[in-house]
Amino acid sequence: MNDAIRQVTHAQNIRYDKEAEALYIIDQSLLPNEERELRLETLEEMVEAIQKLRVRGAPAIGICAAYCLYVLARAIPEEDPAAFQKRLREDSARLNASRPTAVNLAWALREMEATAEAHRGDSRPVLLEALYQKAAAIHQDDIAKCAAISEYGLSLLKEGDGVLTHCNAGPLATSRYGTAQGPFFLAAERGMHIRVFADETRPLLQGARLTSYELHRAGVDVTLICDNMASMVMKNGWVQACFVGCDRVAANGDTANKIGTSGVAILAKHYGIPVYVLGPTSTIDLQCPDGAHIPIELRDPEEIKTLWYEKPMALPGVKCYNPSFDVTDHELISGIVTEKGICRPPYTESLANLFK
Repeated sequence: MNDAIRQVTHAQNIRYDKEAEALYIIDQSLLPNEERELRLETLEEMVEAIQKLRVRGAPAIGICAAYCLYVLARAIPEEDPAAFQKRLREDSARLNASRPTAVNLAWALREMEATAEAHRGDSRPVLLEALYQKAAAIHQDDIAKCAAISEYGLSLLKEGDGVLTHCNAGPLATSRYGTAQGPFFLAAERGMHIRVFADETRPLLQGARLTSYELHRAGVDVTLICDNMASMVMKNGWVQACFVGCDRVAANGDTANKIGTSGVAILAKHYGIPVYVLGPTSTIDLQCPDGAHIPIELRDPEEIKTLWYEKPMALPGVKCYNPSFDVTDHELISGIVTEKGICRPPYTESLANLFK
C-alpha cells in the first residue's frame, strides 16, 4: 500500500482517479481518530485491505473489488487473449476468497469477468476501457440504489421516531447515503428529526468507530450504546424501529449481517418493534435457499482478546469463538427494503418478484 497518503476531507470511501489510473480507499480500520487514504496497487494489498476491513460493507466491497480487478487487468502482461482471461479469472478468484459471506463481492467480480469475456476479441485498450466503464457503472449504480433505498426506508419513519441500528451501513460501507443509515441522512437533509441509537457492535466496534462518526458529522441525533444496552432502550420506549444492513439475503428472507443482529431482532420481537433489513438487490442470493446455506466467516480470536486493549483482556490459553456474522430468521423481519421497493412476507414470493 502506498503511504503517500493525503488527508481525507469528505467520506468518499472508494475513489478511482482515472487521470492517474490509481485506486484509493479510506482506511476504515483507522477511523474515527485518523482519516487516511490508501492506494491499492497489488493483489496482495487488495486482499489484505478486504480481509483486514480497511474496506468493509457488502456493497463497498463489491465496488472496490470491481475497481481492483480493473487495476489488476492493467498489470497483466499476457497479450494472448486466452492467457489474459485465465490470469484475470485467477486474480478474481483470489479476491473472491477474501470474504466469503458478502455476496456483493462475488456478484461484482462476475460482472467484471463477463465484461472481459464479452470483449475477448477486442484490442487491449478497448477491453481495458470496457472493464473500467463496468467498474464505474457498478459504483454509480450503487449510488442510485442507495438513494432509492433511503427514500423507501424514510417512508417507514415519522418525525421524532427513535431507530436502533447495528454495525455500519452508511456511506463508508456503501456509497453516498448508505443503506440502513441512508434514511437518517435523508431525514437530516429534509429537516426531519430522527433519534438514532447506534450499537457499538463488538468486537470490531463498527457502530462506535464508524456509524456514530458518520452520523455525528452529518448532524444526526445519535446516541452510542453498548450492544447489551439495546434491551433497555427498547424497554424504555425510545425505539420505534430497527434498521440494519445485510451481507447476504437468502431466497426465504433469512439474512446474514454483522454478529449481534439476530439478537437485536429477537429483542425487538419481544418488545413489538419492527425490524427492517435494508440493502440493494445485488445482496439477494436466490440461489441460496435459506440461512443455513450462508457461509459464516470466522475471524481471528485476537480481535476479542487484544485488539482494542493496551493489555490482553483474557489469558493467552483462553479459547475464543469469533464469527463475523449471524443469520436473522426471516420470521423476525418486518420488511426488506431494496431500491425496487419494500418486500414483505412471504419473502419466497416477494424477493423472487423483484427479479421478474
